[in-house]
This record gives sequence, C-alpha cells and structure tokens, in this order.
Amino acid sequence: MSRTVVIKGRIVGPSTVVLDEPLPANTAAVEVVARVRDVEQPVPGRLSDYLRSLPPGTRTKEDIDQQLREERDW
Repeated sequence: MSRTVVIKGRIVGPSTVVLDEPLPANTAAVEVVARVRDVEQPVPGRLSDYLRSLPPGTRTKEDIDQQLREERDW
C-alpha cells in the first residue's frame, strides 16, 4: 500500500534534497516527484519563506550584544 506525504525541501546538489521536515517513522523507501518552485516567489502564508526572502541584516554581533545588555540592565 502506498500513501502520499508532501514535505517541502531544497536541492543542495545534483542528486541531493534536504527535507524541511522528517519523513514519517518506519519509512523504508520513497518515490520522489519534484515540483520545482521559483525561489523568488514564496508560497503565501509561510512565515519561513517570507523570512528567507528578506535581505540580510546589517547589524554587527557587538551592536546586538550591546542592545541586549542595555535591555537586561533596564
């Protein structure tokens, strides 16, 4: 008997896919069907996709550590 489980992932090599979630327990074999998505167009409603679409921050580690010290001392 076969069942379908949809798990998103990303391609990290020509024949390697990293899944965003684990496969169900006791999974011994799978058949992979790849539905290629445009990385620049995240699926609406997924916070993780939105966060990945944001440009990298410009704050330094020291700046963030200083802010944390100030907030703790407040």
